[in-house]
Amino acid sequence: MDVMEAIHSRRSIGKVKPDKIPVETIERILEAGTWAPNHKHTEPWKFFVLRGKGRERLGHALADIMREGMENPDSPEAKESLDKAFAKAFRAPVIIAAAVTPADKPGVIELEEYGAVFAAIQNMLLATYSLGLGAVWRTGEPCYHRMMNEAFGLRPQDKMLGFIYLGVSDMGELKGRREDFRSKTVWIGEEE
Repeated sequence: MDVMEAIHSRRSIGKVKPDKIPVETIERILEAGTWAPNHKHTEPWKFFVLRGKGRERLGHALADIMREGMENPDSPEAKESLDKAFAKAFRAPVIIAAAVTPADKPGVIELEEYGAVFAAIQNMLLATYSLGLGAVWRTGEPCYHRMMNEAFGLRPQDKMLGFIYLGVSDMGELKGRREDFRSKTVWIGEEE
């Protein structure tokens, strides 16, 4: 698939079929992530592949984070909300959790470590699309919560940066729109 075509036509696919995804396919997606640019070659990413019962780790973390903010977590309404939070981890047969593990080396800028993992996530989304699968990158406050770090054994200085839910698309073709790049671009200097 042509890179520009993939960039223009890839869409976030939030609804996928429960079909199993071959390990070899998942490995190709992970490998694409590792080819993201990263300053000082720190490779600051850590990936967790959640399949089958392994998705329960995410489900429990989502429910625990929600429970922490509840006034009465034992109420029937709270129980229903907690069950829904847990179930979010089962919206796809495979979830790749992507975290940044910043290097503690002289000259390494922490923000650049985050940028490298974001680039790795984009590589994985494009690879997923090129392999004929659908994916959506999910984030949000629970993603960055200390309890999410604890659930995945991350250090305090590490941070979960998102969850790539992937599978066989269960959605029709989606069209995208973007504002023309000219409205977001400032040219400085002139052609010489």
